[in-house]
Amino acid sequence: MTEIVPDAGFGKNRKLKSALLQHRPLSRQGFSERLFGLLFSGLVYPQIWEDPAVDMEAMQLQPGHRIVTIGSGGCNMLAYLSRKPERIDVVDLNPHHIALNRMKLAAFRHLPDHASIARFMAEEQQSENIRLFDSHIAPNLDEATRRYWNARNLTGRRRIAVFARNFYRTGLLGRFIAVSHMLARLHGVKLNGLIEARTLDEQRQFFDAHIAPLFDKPAIRWLTNRKSSLFGLGIPPQQYDELASVSQTGTIAPVLRERLEKLACHFPMQENYFAWQAFARRYPRADEGALPDYLKADYYETIRDHAACVQVHHESFTVLLSGKQAGSVDRFVLLDAQDWMTDRQLNALWTEISRTATPGARVIFRTAAEKSVIEGRLQPAIAGQWTYLAEPSAALHLKDRSAIYGGFHIYEKRA
Repeated sequence: MTEIVPDAGFGKNRKLKSALLQHRPLSRQGFSERLFGLLFSGLVYPQIWEDPAVDMEAMQLQPGHRIVTIGSGGCNMLAYLSRKPERIDVVDLNPHHIALNRMKLAAFRHLPDHASIARFMAEEQQSENIRLFDSHIAPNLDEATRRYWNARNLTGRRRIAVFARNFYRTGLLGRFIAVSHMLARLHGVKLNGLIEARTLDEQRQFFDAHIAPLFDKPAIRWLTNRKSSLFGLGIPPQQYDELASVSQTGTIAPVLRERLEKLACHFPMQENYFAWQAFARRYPRADEGALPDYLKADYYETIRDHAACVQVHHESFTVLLSGKQAGSVDRFVLLDAQDWMTDRQLNALWTEISRTATPGARVIFRTAAEKSVIEGRLQPAIAGQWTYLAEPSAALHLKDRSAIYGGFHIYEKRA
């Protein structure tokens, strides 16, 4: 799921709107990129779609570590707090994600107990959440974040009202999943039927009988051949091309089928909240399965007590690092942001990563295709400072419950 969009944002979206209003011609590729930038300017991810459990194992995260991570939906930085880091710097270029991350941190610090946290962030149809926000969270937010959540939409509802219904059905990703369910129903398939499976064999049977055949339907093959079809997953045109390159046919449908098969069949439903979000559009209840680690009672006090060590920044990874001292960061989390960076952008980023990294520091990231996108693209003086941990990268990729990426990669700074 993309997070850093170089040179994209509200300025780029204004250019698209201006071009449309003035009937200035855009190339198909240019239009596609600018349309993605326009869609990406709103809330994209209600939750992050990278598995924080895999992240923490890959980073060998320890108390006292200093981390810089991309924010997205904020679930990753909250999970990292369970390991008692010294500091986490969260960066994001999307102001909606900034507001979400800051609000989640305030919720952990100021809601009265774990039950209220779980109700606020995991349960559906909880009108009480609005009162909890007004009484406990809002007074402890900075003015810009408080104004964001109190702002009203076209129907007159405050933004925070989504937490009284089902927050995970909102945002670009939530709407994409909704459309996917609608398309499946038009072909006679109810995707939420998967949650009735009680074993991996039953999950496999449901996938083979109901989900896999969808990818042979002409309408779905036609739709998935359009780059814009995956904008709702936060996948820009460049990353779409990376995904298509994995397929022998050069088309995206076989890749999507393979990734969805991993999500549906490789992990028990009771243990995979990513599958619950995809197929049920909610988190499991207590009798159905496990919540994300950051919402479990076992970690509540540790996360609450360390939430103050997080700083959320509305800027890029490279810019943030440029203001840090040399040798001051232990762990870097890039999500899949490098998939569409130019060589110049990659080298600028890794120059700052190399300068600020401590000996033994680790960088983790994901890619749409299988291989690491930085191999052969970094300047030798930069690349020579890092060791690629190929075997643990491959092993942890298999454990990633989010299942949508082609590769998971770990680099370690040489002493």
